[in-house]
Amino acid sequence: MKVLVTGGAGFIGSHLVDCLIERGYEVVVVDNLSAGSRENVNPGATFYELNIGDRGLAEVFERERPEVVSHHAAQIDVRRSAAEPLFNAQENILGSLNVIINSVGFGVRKLIYASSGGAVYGEPRYLPVDEDHPINPLSQYGVSKHTVEHYLYLYARQYGLSYVILRYPNVYGPRQNPYGGAGVIAIFARQMLQGERPTIFGPGDKTRDYTYVSDVVEANISAMEWGRNAIYNIGTAVETSDREVFDLVAQAVGYKGSPIYVPLRPGEIQRICLNWGKAQRELGWHPKTPLKEGIQRTIEGYRQEGDESRH
Repeated sequence: MKVLVTGGAGFIGSHLVDCLIERGYEVVVVDNLSAGSRENVNPGATFYELNIGDRGLAEVFERERPEVVSHHAAQIDVRRSAAEPLFNAQENILGSLNVIINSVGFGVRKLIYASSGGAVYGEPRYLPVDEDHPINPLSQYGVSKHTVEHYLYLYARQYGLSYVILRYPNVYGPRQNPYGGAGVIAIFARQMLQGERPTIFGPGDKTRDYTYVSDVVEANISAMEWGRNAIYNIGTAVETSDREVFDLVAQAVGYKGSPIYVPLRPGEIQRICLNWGKAQRELGWHPKTPLKEGIQRTIEGYRQEGDESRH
């Protein structure tokens, strides 16, 4: 089976590509390298350096004829989405629509879409949040990710496109960009490893649902075979505060310093964690990696990258 992965040079996408190739799939990667890295692209994949909004995407679909599309390419910075809402919509809404139109036009069997459980629901009315929770995003990023869900529903009804939407939590692990606007575990790890003092926005009680990248990859693999025109939360149903993350990363690194506290950023919700029961029932998926173990693996990954860069 041939799978096209948009954003396959990025953090989650590249881990997915590695897993697919390991399991014998033929893989095509489309990535403009704005956030991803060419070094992340598995040499066993066919790679196209291309923006998903470009007209040239149709040529890739026509040449490669993928059976499954895993759509991970996106603008993921919440702060940038607020500062540049038109750019955010161009990348996340119009770019995704181009992927959907080409999937329909070239007979793709299934499209798997990486959405955001951390951003589409807004401030939760109850926890853990399930898929029936009201949708009230508090950021332009969240609005853009949810808008694409409506397009998928529409194209399924009108054109028969089969899809699965995976609403992600805060995904973490090796290869996450420690210089980006998202990924607090990666950011803290880099800062501590380099002897810098990490910054916590707010008093440290803001909570998120942290899920290790290999568990998220497994959800994608399951969604290729199971689930039809459905939405699934992927997460752990566990809230972890910023201060708890700081302490766990500090313990793994051996960092003895304290954080710097600064005011909260606009557009960020206070608490979130995701109910994954539906994914377990219908996809046979459940989270496997405890946070402490996942952080340890993440730190080891960054230390290896640091060692390799010095040779």
